[in-house]
Amino acid sequence: MLRSILALSLLAAAGAACAQWQPSAELGIVSASGNSDTTSVNGRFGLKGEDALWTHDYRLAALRAESNDETTANRYELGAKSARKLGDRAYLGAAARYENDDFAAYDYQSTLAINYGAWLLRDERRSFQLEGGPGLRRARLSDTGAVETSALLRGFADYKHQLTDSTSFFNTLLVEAGDENTFAQNDIGIAVSINKSLALKAAFQMRHNTEVPVGTERTDTLTSVNIVWSPKAD
Repeated sequence: MLRSILALSLLAAAGAACAQWQPSAELGIVSASGNSDTTSVNGRFGLKGEDALWTHDYRLAALRAESNDETTANRYELGAKSARKLGDRAYLGAAARYENDDFAAYDYQSTLAINYGAWLLRDERRSFQLEGGPGLRRARLSDTGAVETSALLRGFADYKHQLTDSTSFFNTLLVEAGDENTFAQNDIGIAVSINKSLALKAAFQMRHNTEVPVGTERTDTLTSVNIVWSPKAD
């Protein structure tokens, strides 16, 4: 499997130079003072590229929060996907993800998987994308420092609906199921365009681990309102 992923990654890197790239960025900040001082910042940067044969999707996301000068959240995540098109709707690719979280059941989780995917629906207003495949997972427990390495099955679903000319709905689900733990993340929300390049996005995120140390919550949630920058291609 590792040889297949490496070969696919090398082919994707060769095709990336010819791709047309589309960047995006978003940022949300909340600050309160008075009887208690609270500050939280969450942000995301994305870069997507596509040419006649390949698609690429890279992202960086971060969350940090402080309350009365004490850090209460500190997480960042890196993700990358590249896929070779197999016609108009199907594709074969590889996906990698790494997250580091100072306040979660795992200090870090990293995954690497091969994916077969397809667009079940793709028109001017709606799109529905599904993908899945086998992979590997490596993670370190926060309480004991023990490192887990296991096989996994990865599943991904992405639904988007352009409700009006200025308002869109999205719902994205990621599942990484392994013997040691199953991780699931769902992001749902609405984005409203402000102008050609800016939008206001309200989202709710739920993250769940099935196996966690005693005293640690299995589910984390994040409600955010962010400004999104995404320049439109001419």
